[in-house]
Amino acid sequence: MGRVENKVVLVTGGARGQGRRHAVRLAEEGADVILFDICADIEHNDYPLASSLDLEEACREVEKSGHRVVSAAVDVRDRAALETALAAAVAELGRLDVVVANAGICPLGGNQPIGAFANAFDVDFVGVVNTVHTALQYLSAGASIITVGSVAGLLAEKAGPGASMGPTGAGGAGYNLAKQFIDKYTLSLAGQLAPLSIRANVVHPTNVNTAMLHNEAMYKMFRPDLEHPGLDDALLTFPMMQGMPIPFVEPEDISHAVTYLASDESRYVTGVQLKVDAGASLKF
Repeated sequence: MGRVENKVVLVTGGARGQGRRHAVRLAEEGADVILFDICADIEHNDYPLASSLDLEEACREVEKSGHRVVSAAVDVRDRAALETALAAAVAELGRLDVVVANAGICPLGGNQPIGAFANAFDVDFVGVVNTVHTALQYLSAGASIITVGSVAGLLAEKAGPGASMGPTGAGGAGYNLAKQFIDKYTLSLAGQLAPLSIRANVVHPTNVNTAMLHNEAMYKMFRPDLEHPGLDDALLTFPMMQGMPIPFVEPEDISHAVTYLASDESRYVTGVQLKVDAGASLKF
C-alpha cells in the first residue's frame, strides 16, 4: 500500500471497465483521483458506453479508500471541455502527477459507414493527444504519463493492409490505426519529456474482460461462422489470441502495470512498450 501516496492521478474513461479499475487501484495505493468519462453513447459504437450512474459509482468506489475524487462528464474529443474540466479539478486537488489516457471505443462490423472510422480514431487517438497535451502544463519533474494502446492494433499493423488480424470493419480500422499511432506518439513524447524528468510509457493489453470485449460485434469477429454468436461461442476461440491458454486477462492485470508506471518504482522507466498480452505478440 502507499505506492502512489500523495499523488494526484487523472484517468479518462474512468466510469467503468479498465479505467474504473485503474482509478480504484491507484486510490487504494494512496492517490487522489480525477475521473473523466463521456457518460454517453457514441454513434456507430454498437455496445453501450458508461453512464453518469456508472461514473457516480466509480467515484464511490474511489472514496472507499479514503481518498479524494473529482469527476466530470467530458468527451476527450473536445479539447476545450477537457481544459475547463481539468483546470477546475487541479484547482480543487492542488496538483497533477499522473495521467492515464485510457478512454477508448472499438466499433466493429462489416457494413459500417466511414463515420465509424472517424469516431474510433478521434476517441482513441485524438482523445489521447487532447488529454496529454491538456495535462502537460500541470506536470513537473517526476510526473508519469501512461497511454493505453492495444496488442491487437500492433498485430494488425504487422499483418499489413487487408489482413484479418485485429478489429475489423471501418471502426476496427480506425481503432487499429489509432492504437498504432498511440504507440509511436508515446515513444516520441517520451524523448521530448525525458530532459524534464517526466516519463511517458504505453501499456498494450490483449483481450480484457470488459464491456468492450463482451458484445455481439466482438463475438462475431472471433466467430464469423455464426450469425449471432454468444459468449460461450466466443470462449472457444478467444484463447487463439494469446500464447498462454486463456481467453482474456482481467482489468486488474492491466491495473498492476499502470500502478507500477505511476509509482516511483518506475522513476527511470520511460519510452517503454509494456505488453500485458499473455504472449499474444510472441505467438503471432
